[in-house]
Amino acid sequence: MNRIEQLFKTKKNNILSIYFTAGHPTLDSTVEIIKTLVEEGTDLIEIGIPFSDPIADGPVIQKSSQTSLENGMSLKLLFEHIKDIRKDVNIPLILMGYLNPVLQYGIETFCKKCNDVGIDGTILPDLPFDIYQEEYESIFDKHNIYNIFLITPQTNDERIRKIDNASKGFIYMVAASATTGIRQGFEEYQQDYFIRIEKLGLKHPRLIGFGISSRETFQHACKYANGAIIGSAFVSALEEASDLKKGVQGFIRNIQ
Repeated sequence: MNRIEQLFKTKKNNILSIYFTAGHPTLDSTVEIIKTLVEEGTDLIEIGIPFSDPIADGPVIQKSSQTSLENGMSLKLLFEHIKDIRKDVNIPLILMGYLNPVLQYGIETFCKKCNDVGIDGTILPDLPFDIYQEEYESIFDKHNIYNIFLITPQTNDERIRKIDNASKGFIYMVAASATTGIRQGFEEYQQDYFIRIEKLGLKHPRLIGFGISSRETFQHACKYANGAIIGSAFVSALEEASDLKKGVQGFIRNIQ
């Protein structure tokens, strides 16, 4: 059983997923960050693949991606860094990034390598759902890699049900109609969106992302979904930490 599926079978609520960019703040920090997140009780980790043009991301993650690339991180090197991660880490690990680096690596080669090193899933926001189904789904299935799909406040109910029927793992609910970033709370249209999705009675669990930055916003999101994803706020904390391990520990303890 895929570890993502196992997680949602054993834990139904308050699932904490953390995103960070591989190779940031330093080239060799990725494994230490993952291990510390696990030690602090994080349920799921999204490892960002750095890209030169991260159009869906806000300034914090854009900067982390630029720093990572300047540090020398690449998809090939990322796989090398995490090749032994499953000796110490049992929670689900997802690679999140843009389609271009994956295409350059080769879809089949990428999925096989993900399986080899213990990656459970991917989030590729610029991979169209229909193209995935037509061209790539069989490859992902072959290597037991769950590709997670995003929905937004603008996604209509028919499309959401189509995504739900084709999904594996969970559905990523984008909370805002903008780029990623740190926000102080949810607006009325976002809460209406959360309620609308809840009323659809989807068969797959849901995690809310974009704008989750504090214990308050995490708990609020968890009222409407199985859990939430924190990205920009955590990346900022890494940037500011004088001691990486203590920075990770302090951030997670302030959320839970």
